[in-house]
Amino acid sequence: MRTVGVVVNPIAGMGGRVGLKGTDGKVEEARERGAEPRAPQRARDALAALHGRAPDTELLAFGAPMGAGVASEAGFDPVVVGQPANEDETTAADTRAAVEAFVERGADLILFVGGDGTATDVTETLGELEADVPVLGVPAGVKVYSSVFAVQPEAAGRVAATFEETESREVSDIDEDAYRDGEVRTRLRGVVEVPVAEDLQSAKQVHSGSTGALAEGVAASVEDGVTYVLGPGGTVGRIADELGVDGSPLGVDVYRDGELVVRDGSEDEILSALGDENVIYVSPIGGQGFVFGRGNHQISPAVIERSEVRVVASPRKLDETGVLRVDTGDDAVDESLRGWTKVRVGRFEERMVKVV
Repeated sequence: MRTVGVVVNPIAGMGGRVGLKGTDGKVEEARERGAEPRAPQRARDALAALHGRAPDTELLAFGAPMGAGVASEAGFDPVVVGQPANEDETTAADTRAAVEAFVERGADLILFVGGDGTATDVTETLGELEADVPVLGVPAGVKVYSSVFAVQPEAAGRVAATFEETESREVSDIDEDAYRDGEVRTRLRGVVEVPVAEDLQSAKQVHSGSTGALAEGVAASVEDGVTYVLGPGGTVGRIADELGVDGSPLGVDVYRDGELVVRDGSEDEILSALGDENVIYVSPIGGQGFVFGRGNHQISPAVIERSEVRVVASPRKLDETGVLRVDTGDDAVDESLRGWTKVRVGRFEERMVKVV
């Protein structure tokens, strides 16, 4: 019987759909903008998958809302090893305390739910304890750059139930303040053991290459009366440049009839700006292949359902990425996006790439 410790960062990902690009230091602002907790449902999905495959797992958990509640809902009778200092406002110190308790109890795996900040807290605590307990992340944060996360919550549960070997993988984090200003500053925060499995994401990679012809081709195809949702990243940023608008490099913009209607919008702002005919332009994250669910939560399932999705990427990025991935948080929307899709790679050229 395997012993798994689960810790949930209940505020992870709250800043995504309201356009904050992260939740560190922004919890109250996120709540004021109407943000809803995202992590508990992600945790519930992962634990339900774990319970379905290994119901005899001994599950260690920190008190609600950091794991015990969702563990019970998923069918487990968790061993509660501690409580957060303040249930209404959990902190990194609570995450670290949970990891310490899991190590003391001899956990075979630490399953954490959050983003790169949570991954950093778990990794640094294990380093301080000189413990080599493997970890696995359930993606729930806005920033999910590290290679210690499963591609989806359900995949995390499957991997936790079935893995046999581990390998060393990197944990990275970015400066959220710089990220909000349009600059990505990544830093290696540690190396941990992670289960060996196909359903783990790669670390984000940045690739150079000319996207000028691609951007020119897209700009030339823009039609009057159509509302365009422009996702984050350098490739789509070049499209904004060709359109002559000052877009937000790492945010989501809305463009229509020669004007920037919304700059760096939240989910609600994007939905309000949509018209009768809408098109989303997104580019996959290099090395990971995600087109939705990583860094662009503002393009929510509700936005996707009202729009046509068009993926753009350089040939080199596609060569190194392979398949494309989606993780919107809505199973029906994810399923509607899966299958073969056209990806524009040049002024006129397209490739067929599979979304899994």
